[in-house]
Amino acid sequence: MELLLTSWGAPLACLFGSMYGSFLNVVIYRWPREQSVVTPRSRCPHCRVPIAWYDNLPVLSWLILLGRGRCCRQPISVRYPLVEAACGALAAGLWLRWTGSAAFAGASALACGSLLAVALIDWDTFLIPDELSLGLALGGLCCSWFNPYFKSEAGAWWLPVWWSLRGAALGFSLGWAVAAAGEAAFKKEALGGGDVKLLAGVGAWTGATGVFDCMMIGSLLGSIYGVGMMRAGKLGRGDPMPFGPFLSVGAIFNFFHLLPMGWPLV
Repeated sequence: MELLLTSWGAPLACLFGSMYGSFLNVVIYRWPREQSVVTPRSRCPHCRVPIAWYDNLPVLSWLILLGRGRCCRQPISVRYPLVEAACGALAAGLWLRWTGSAAFAGASALACGSLLAVALIDWDTFLIPDELSLGLALGGLCCSWFNPYFKSEAGAWWLPVWWSLRGAALGFSLGWAVAAAGEAAFKKEALGGGDVKLLAGVGAWTGATGVFDCMMIGSLLGSIYGVGMMRAGKLGRGDPMPFGPFLSVGAIFNFFHLLPMGWPLV
């Protein structure tokens, strides 16, 4: 078994990650519409005919069918295979990054997939479901005892839990402070409640340092995107822009590496 995981760990992680991505496509489509993500089984988004298992293989089926539904030949969005491929690549990358900590590699792959779902749902709807943001916080707390970021050299069992709780509290507090300051200064919402809860989830997984890094990376990416869209005439100065996708990118990066930007909060 150990030899199998050593030799085939990354490919297997990619396979299971892409399968997880297939499920996340259902979540991304149905959750904002308040539909069950369990039943009915996957259907064609155009003609609503149930999709056979051989037409629901991650990435591969979309390529074989040339991006069209078998039943009605209507085009299927390229987002579906891209989400599956991204989840597979993240799972494989996290397996390689956290060699020797299979439990954390698997748990972080699930968390990063959830962050990807958060990014796309927020992009589409300007909403972040509490089930995902608060679920991330709870998952980070439950996995804290085998989280390499919270490894206790002294061996005290409660320290990783404390660091996870401290990170979640700081994430929520920092997000709330930014939201309050932005609303006072600009007389409009600067950071939504979903973003605040998302930062709590980030802190539960990557600690106080991760919260600060995520805010810096997200702000930088959001600023670059916003300025670019305004220069292109596609976004006005007062137009709303989802911040969750950029925070999610920063959070996913943190699962691979923490930057020294957060050093005061270590």
